[in-house]
Formats: sequence, C-alpha cells, structure tokens
Amino acid sequence: MSEMQGKTVFITGASRGIGESAARIFVQAGANVALVARSRDRIEAIADELGPQAVALTCDVADFSQVEAAVKATVETFGGLDVLINNAGMIEPISHLADSDPAGWGQVIDINLKGVYHGMRAALPVMQSAGGGSILTISSGAAHGPVEAWSHYCASKAAVNMLTRCVDKEERTNGVRAIGLSPGTVATEMQHEIKASGVNPVSKLDWSDHIPPEWPARCLLWMCSAEADIWLGDEISLRDEDIRRKVGLI
Repeated sequence: MSEMQGKTVFITGASRGIGESAARIFVQAGANVALVARSRDRIEAIADELGPQAVALTCDVADFSQVEAAVKATVETFGGLDVLINNAGMIEPISHLADSDPAGWGQVIDINLKGVYHGMRAALPVMQSAGGGSILTISSGAAHGPVEAWSHYCASKAAVNMLTRCVDKEERTNGVRAIGLSPGTVATEMQHEIKASGVNPVSKLDWSDHIPPEWPARCLLWMCSAEADIWLGDEISLRDEDIRRKVGLI
C-alpha cells in the first residue's frame, strides 16, 4: 500500500499480539510507527528490530497525561500523526458479576474504554490541524452480546463501539475516518487467559480455532484505504468472508 509511505501510525498495546503484528505490517508498508505500551523492554526490542521507522514510547493508556505526552513525542519524532490504532486491552480478572472485584473491574474500564478515549482525545487536535486522519479501534463480538463472566469486557467494548460512532458523527466532515474492527478470536496471550478461566464457551475453543494476529494487522492496513470508507462510523467483522477476501486473506 504505497499510500502509507511516510505516514505515521500510533499503535497502543504494541508489545505483543495484534499491536506488534500491526507495527511490523505498517513498517513494511513504508509507514513510521510509534509502538506504545507499558512493557518498555519489549517495545524497545521491537523498535530496534524495525529500525528508524519505529519509536518505542512507554505509556499507560489509563493515564491521559501519558497518552498526550506519547502523541506529542510521536509528532516531534515523525512530524505528524496520520493513524491512531486503539489496540490496548485486557480481560482479566474474568469472573461472574456477583463475585467480581470492583478494583479489577474498574481497571479493565480504565484501559479498554478510557484508554481508547484518551487516545482519541490526544490524537484529534493533531488530526484536525492536519486536515484529517484515521482512528481505528479494536472492537469485539462482545460489544454486541453478553458473554458469561465478561461483564467488564462486554461493557467496555460496547462503549468503545459507541465512541467510534461519536467520533464519526463529530469529525467526519473534518476529514477524520473512524472505524472499528471486530477480529473474532485471535491467537494471542489473551486467549491463554480466557482458556485458563474455563468459564464460558470461548474458553473451550481449541487453539487452532483462533486466527493469527497477522490477519487483523493486515485488515487494519487495508482499513486505511478508501476501499474501507463505506464502513466509516461502523464496525468491520473479520469473520466476514467478503472482508477476508478484500484484505487478501482468502
């Protein structure tokens, strides 16, 4: 995708899974990438491997001041910000609502929901000044239906879906493209945590049932193209065979 040449992409949760895969895919496409995560050693190792097109920025997305500082550092390093990928997320502690730990439940909201808001809030002024940009957010089927013992995760993803719709409502005329991606179940560390819980049908899935993280990463790259514009303010499902075909996965 030659249109990504020289563009700058800010990826949260970039130390592993979808975020790490996306960083690699976007660098291969010619983009500059800010790898954002709490795991300093891991993102620095990835950035060193990717070379001068990548920078590692240690950041807790639950803290707006840290996200704002990371966005500022990205702009200072690469001269702008074209794509925000809200990928950071967590699912532990998995538990039934009646037994849930309020602090743990709240921490998931802080990262999965407030972390996405913080990314949007920090990136939007930059994109507005530049005349536009893309905000791509990892959603989930859990945004649309209840899953046993995932009240925190379902609630956060449902709210994130609405955030995407709100950004589109307010900023499309300013050139900001906002789209969600529901990837389905992906072979990442989160699936190990889900498997260990043994609580619901998702935890019973075999590892081979999950798609590789490279698939949603490639879809995120495709979502930066005009071909994805019909989904602005909406959500793309990677379970859809037509989407997989458009992305080149089948």
